[in-house]
Amino acid sequence: MIIKKIISGAQTGADRAALDFAIDNEIPHGGWVPKGRKAEDGLIAQRYGVKEAPSANYGRRTELNVIDSDGTLIVSHGKLTDGSALTQRLAQKHNKPCLHIDLNQIPEFKSAVEIMHWINRQGIAVLNVAGPRASKDPQIYDSIMDILETVFYLMVIETNMPDFINRPYEMAVSASNRKYPETVDDAVDLLMEELPLKDKTILACMAENQLQNLHPSLGLYIRKNYGLPADNEKLLASCRELAGDQELDGDAAPFIVIKRLWEKLKKTHRLRRIK
Repeated sequence: MIIKKIISGAQTGADRAALDFAIDNEIPHGGWVPKGRKAEDGLIAQRYGVKEAPSANYGRRTELNVIDSDGTLIVSHGKLTDGSALTQRLAQKHNKPCLHIDLNQIPEFKSAVEIMHWINRQGIAVLNVAGPRASKDPQIYDSIMDILETVFYLMVIETNMPDFINRPYEMAVSASNRKYPETVDDAVDLLMEELPLKDKTILACMAENQLQNLHPSLGLYIRKNYGLPADNEKLLASCRELAGDQELDGDAAPFIVIKRLWEKLKKTHRLRRIK
């Protein structure tokens, strides 16, 4: 499943990273913060769509976030202390799923895989993220950003791969209303504009031997909308030149475009933060 909302207490460090990740990736976010929007670096910025708790006590907002989520993820470098330890105790008190990841014990990528499986097992749609503040752990912000990005991409791939391969594509306007791309790189640039982010991410993370599976879906879209084979001799010639095969037919040409697109997406949309 895909996380539908991320919440936290908006403190510096782990909390702030979770909200920034959500905002950067257009995932709904929220959470409770102390009355007065206080944090260790001053007032919590208005860009964060959070709510003020009835009390300025940090513990109260921590409890409200545990209650309002489907499960709490706590990430740390080492054992839990202070507010992070309180978060774990409150999750136990309210019988809420809670996963603690100690990055001193588990590498980041393995942690991301474990988190993804935990989210799926527990059916977590609203995720509460907690951990140390920046003054206690200066590295935690980057670690949370890295891990959540990897979790997000893994979930997209797991959830959407069959639909991505098999579904028909109906993204563009009629081919009669626009100019056909004349080269493979032109076609790739056009696909980069037309494909949803989710599809580009999935394609980037596919193995090369899986690309042939896209022939009935994305390949058909390229043939229909880019004028292959009969109406776009320039694109066909470009495909033949890139493939080194002057006998390449219009049915096989879309695979050359798909492979070129895959090569470009690998540099821009695959799991950039895996460690």
